Parts: sequence; C-alpha cells; structure tokens
Amino acid sequence: MLKLFKITAILEGCSYLVLLANMLIIKPNNLELYKTLLKPIGMAHGVLFILYVILAFLLKEEKNWNKKDFAIILGASLLPFGT
Repeated sequence: MLKLFKITAILEGCSYLVLLANMLIIKPNNLELYKTLLKPIGMAHGVLFILYVILAFLLKEEKNWNKKDFAIILGASLLPFGT
C-alpha cells in the first residue's frame, strides 16, 4: 500500500502544479482554453487529493505514524512540491 501512496502523492502533486499553471499562465492569455481545461484538471486533482488523504489515514494505522508525522504528511498535500 505504501507504493500506491507514493504514486498517488506524486500524481496529486503534479495535478496541483498543472492546476496552478492553468490559473497563472493560461488564464491571463487564453480564457477559453482556461475554462475548457479547468473542469478535467480540477476533477482529477480533487480525486487524487481525496485518495491521498484516505491512503494517509490507512497508512497511519498500518505504519503507526505519530501525530506529528501524520500532520506533516497531510500538510504536505497543501504545498506545491510538498508531496
């Protein structure tokens, strides 16, 4: 399950960066493309984020993470390049 968590973390982080790029780079230059990409990118990121959190909770029990480590792992999902 740890391997699945690592893969999910990488994909979640990448989807977050793509979402930010869509907002910061594409939106000012091409509003129509921004609107077209927003839903699929946002949905993918949302699903990956939820999967990341669920897997973190499952691994917390399996790996006996303490509260501090668990808080860092959950907090990392909120930062670009954090996961």
